[in-house]
Amino acid sequence: MTRHELRTPRLALRAWRASDLDAYAAINADPRVMRWFPSTMTRDQSATSIARFESLHDEYGFTGWAVEVLDSERGAASFVGFVGLVPPSFAAPFAHTEPLVEIGWRLSPDWWGLGIATEAARAALHFAFSSAGLDEVVSFTVPANIASQAVMQRIGMRYDGVFDHPRAEPTDWWRPHVLYRVSAADLVDARSTVTEPSGRTRL
Repeated sequence: MTRHELRTPRLALRAWRASDLDAYAAINADPRVMRWFPSTMTRDQSATSIARFESLHDEYGFTGWAVEVLDSERGAASFVGFVGLVPPSFAAPFAHTEPLVEIGWRLSPDWWGLGIATEAARAALHFAFSSAGLDEVVSFTVPANIASQAVMQRIGMRYDGVFDHPRAEPTDWWRPHVLYRVSAADLVDARSTVTEPSGRTRL
């Protein structure tokens, strides 16, 4: 399978490099970033995560791409986190099309507030429906994670209820998750997601 990479006016969504591990491990060890996850991650867990992204890239042609900032009001950076399309690693307890693919993101706090997650996610959705041939993409998070839900809404996803995460125990605080989804039909003008002016969008 061809490994696809994406480009927006400000960003490159690219394949992972060995040099990304240190910065990615730092992101995953940051309590601010992992506030809405069950726990922070060790360096070994981050390395395993990258290995899975690389395997998915080979299998599907898409992945959770490493995000490189080419140009922004804060400058450029070779790696700021990931954004992309990833099949969930658990059996979903909700109705879905096949293959089930989640869109997700995780960025360094130094790069929050610039609209990077939204810009990259829009490009990923455009690829999902125009090139990968997916019928639907989902996303989910805990109800308190309003920031991620705002990104989901900005990229055209619609709220579709709450489900219990199958890996959580009944008493785990993170067991309830809100579900969002979007189909190709929902994004008639998906092509516009990669043609916005550089450097000023906050969408």
